[in-house]
Amino acid sequence: MLRKIGLFEWVSKACSMLAAFFSVFPHTASMAARTRFFSLSLGAALVLGGCAAPSEPRLDDSVPVAWTQELNLVAPAPDLRSWWKAWGDERLNNTVDRALAANQDLAQLELRLGQTRVLARVADAAFRPGFSVGLRTLQDIAAIDSYFHASIDMAWDLGIFGASESSQRAVQADMLDAKGRLQAARVALVADVVHRYLDMRLAQRQRALLEAQAQLDARALALARVRQQQRLGTTEAVLQQQSQASQSASQLADMVLTQARAAHGLAALLGQARPDADWLAPDAQAALPSSKALGLTALPADMLRTRPDIQIAQAAVERAAAEAGMARAALYPRVVLAGSLLYSYNITQNFRTTSDNSPTFGPQIDIPLFDWGQRRARVEASEMALQAAGLAYRQRVLDGIAEVEMALAGLTAQGRRIEALQQIQRDLQLSNQRQQKRMQLGLGSEFGGIAGRRAELVARSEQATAQAAQALAYVALYKALGAAPLPETVPVEPDAKGSEGGQ
Repeated sequence: MLRKIGLFEWVSKACSMLAAFFSVFPHTASMAARTRFFSLSLGAALVLGGCAAPSEPRLDDSVPVAWTQELNLVAPAPDLRSWWKAWGDERLNNTVDRALAANQDLAQLELRLGQTRVLARVADAAFRPGFSVGLRTLQDIAAIDSYFHASIDMAWDLGIFGASESSQRAVQADMLDAKGRLQAARVALVADVVHRYLDMRLAQRQRALLEAQAQLDARALALARVRQQQRLGTTEAVLQQQSQASQSASQLADMVLTQARAAHGLAALLGQARPDADWLAPDAQAALPSSKALGLTALPADMLRTRPDIQIAQAAVERAAAEAGMARAALYPRVVLAGSLLYSYNITQNFRTTSDNSPTFGPQIDIPLFDWGQRRARVEASEMALQAAGLAYRQRVLDGIAEVEMALAGLTAQGRRIEALQQIQRDLQLSNQRQQKRMQLGLGSEFGGIAGRRAELVARSEQATAQAAQALAYVALYKALGAAPLPETVPVEPDAKGSEGGQ
């Protein structure tokens, strides 16, 4: 690469000296010499321009062969594009579909992608022949005659030395970035909808359990007062029951607030001003994903490459490479084929001339000379920016690996927590059954069994919380993998040569 650059610099400086020679001493060279000079310059630019195509950046997208965290191999791994459907909750499926169809942020990004796609179709116009028509009047330098000029002009920037290729790369980078941001919005939207939905369903179940718990506390308080009146209990026992009932009431109020926040947040994601009426009601049978529905049989690490933030980072690398290519192309001559067909008419009807046709055609060569240091500095700066973009890409890959590992750890931990809570609930159920049997035999009282029944409700509440936490870890896992539905129809993209732009 260093030898190529040296050759280009030599050709550039040689062309600049020859151009200066012909411009300062126009009488020392014949027209044939000028023609040969421009032909040789144009030929050298076209031949050497192909050698200056921008180089491809190298991206480190290596991922681990296996995950550090163990997988809970229970059920088949769901599709990345519809992972939430593995839970078999039609209500959730409909909610996600409604959000994808009505979310305002997603609609904005879809329009911006369409805007980028429209601009990409004509992005290569700068390196295609351009024609213009001009009509104007002017006077000669002596202010005697007035002329009417009509011209047809043509200019074609050849885009050599990698300028055209770098421009196309910048367009493709913009398209990749727009697609990545749209897909990132889909991933975030699906994850947020499922998260809000789980929060709402958990709050509905917890609210029903807290209401049952409050009823038990009220009954326990009434029995404690009866025992106090019959001198079978103490005042401290009554005060303790009152405190417990007040605590349950406080927890219930907090849960109602949590449910309302989840419901209104979900409504906003669906593009509606109010939540559905049943979202604000308690539901003891509110569905939460079971542990079996959250199992995985396989999770290849290369699934990370579907993450939209990695796609956005790749677009940043491509954009930096395009800018580096444009800066490198600016070091060398810019060649434009130009032509003009001029018709001139003497409006004042002077006897010297009445009309004149003057066709011209030839290359225009813009040779960098006095700002070479500035252009060279831009090349070095753009190459540094390209290296930084490559490091940022690698960091996105590492961040994705870490997020997946953390989500897998959360799945495993919450699964073990659920198993422990299930054992606690079985023990409490067995204890309450025995207490109920003693009551039937007259060996126990209702007051003595309330504590066990309340403990069972608390265990069910904790189990529901752990179940929802495991489901949220599952959501985080697939969000870390960039899982979300793709658009149903994908418009045809313009090819690298911009074929659509020339139609």
